[in-house]
Amino acid sequence: MFTLASRVTGLVRELLMASMFGASALTDAFNVAFRIPNLFRRLFAEGAFSQAFVPVLATSRAQHGDEATREVIDNVATALAWSVLLLSVVGVLAAPWLVWAMASGLQQDARGYDAAVNMTRWMFPYIAFMSMVALSAGILNSWKRFAVPAATPVLLNVSVILATWFLSPWLEKQGFESIYALPVGVMVGGFLQLAVQIPALARLGLLPRVGVGPARIKKAWTNPATRNILRLMGPALLGVGVAQISLLINTQIASHLAPGSVSWLTYADRLMEFPTAILGVALGVVLMPQLAAAKATGDGERYAAMLDWGLRLVVLLALPCAAALLVFSQPLVSVLYHYGAFTDRDVQQTTLALTGYGVGLLGLVAIKVLAPGYYASQDIRTPVRIAIVVLVLTQVLNVLLVPHLAHAGLALSIGLGALVNAAWLLLGLLRRGSYKPQPGWWRFAAQVVLATGLLTTLLWMAAQHLPWVAMRQEAWTRIGWMALTLLGSGLLYFGVLWATGLRLRSFLKR
Repeated sequence: MFTLASRVTGLVRELLMASMFGASALTDAFNVAFRIPNLFRRLFAEGAFSQAFVPVLATSRAQHGDEATREVIDNVATALAWSVLLLSVVGVLAAPWLVWAMASGLQQDARGYDAAVNMTRWMFPYIAFMSMVALSAGILNSWKRFAVPAATPVLLNVSVILATWFLSPWLEKQGFESIYALPVGVMVGGFLQLAVQIPALARLGLLPRVGVGPARIKKAWTNPATRNILRLMGPALLGVGVAQISLLINTQIASHLAPGSVSWLTYADRLMEFPTAILGVALGVVLMPQLAAAKATGDGERYAAMLDWGLRLVVLLALPCAAALLVFSQPLVSVLYHYGAFTDRDVQQTTLALTGYGVGLLGLVAIKVLAPGYYASQDIRTPVRIAIVVLVLTQVLNVLLVPHLAHAGLALSIGLGALVNAAWLLLGLLRRGSYKPQPGWWRFAAQVVLATGLLTTLLWMAAQHLPWVAMRQEAWTRIGWMALTLLGSGLLYFGVLWATGLRLRSFLKR
């Protein structure tokens, strides 16, 4: 529920930003500036750190009990807090070089490039907040307290929404660029996300105690659990880094294309992230500690059953979403973004990018379930090797596709790469015998494919026979048609599943 609320408020945030600022050199500047701390956050916080921290925490709790695990938490918190503080200082000072490395093409517009540097300096400390949020979320998820970590992203979205709505007009009246309201909203949101975790940790008696002083910091770094996390973070950092390198290359390429290209990709990415986060991230968060605990206790049967449940949910929910993105992208973009400063051309260009992402949606979601199957066994090297090969493949596809499809070629390359990545991860789990499909897969797949085919037909007809872009001035009419279409599609899809004998209660109970 909270993950859904996060995605909904995230879409509201993007809708408001698109309406207020459209797609321009300045929106490209904000998206690049926000992407820089996010890149480091995914490298050092939610990415490599979480992948290493959660299995170590689960193993410590299963083998040594809660008291020893609390000491692990204190040592890791101390090492992490001082590291991200230093990183934030360096990031603020190095902002011009970071912007150039991420998107040198912004120099086509001096105003946009300068804005990106300034906004990077404003937002880089966001990584410090989010690193500690990742630590807190790892602890709470390991104790099966999923609600607070799932709810915290809502605070970022609400903060940015309020800053856009109230602070942006005020800045414009004072003679400043109104887009500078966005980094203020990001920093306030980061602070709130960390603040809301503190009471939840305190109630469990797990509030980390960050050590001060050389002796305490040295002890934190030399603790065996910290060293184990660092050892696991090495390949995990490379694995997450591969994805971020791909993002870095794509942003760099997009910055040299037509102004607005970075923004078109970002708006499409936000729409694509809605099903990715609702399905993939939520499943990954729930599965990761349970898979790690099953491995720690040697319960291979439970481990395989959890993976099977996750993969069936991926197919059940991600396949129809992928079909919708492929045939219904323009109506979705029109209804969500086509207001204010967002033009007809922006709709067209964002639609092209969203269609490219839609090709790989099933793979993008499946990776969130399959990769934890390796991480739970503290095998991070295998997903890293696969990610490196996929990175090379993605860049080869960029060379072939971008000259013909421009920014849409970047999205399509990512989608195709995700399909290869997911298939490779699945094959690896099958070959090593870690995952054994439960009975009934062929019947299940046939039911989902049939229902998806009928849903796709309905969405295609609605996309072709209604003037979604032309209805810009009839916003409520367009929203009404969208609601009816989505409601009808949902009833059709789940009705066909029910008629063919698939009972969803079994999934919900599990």
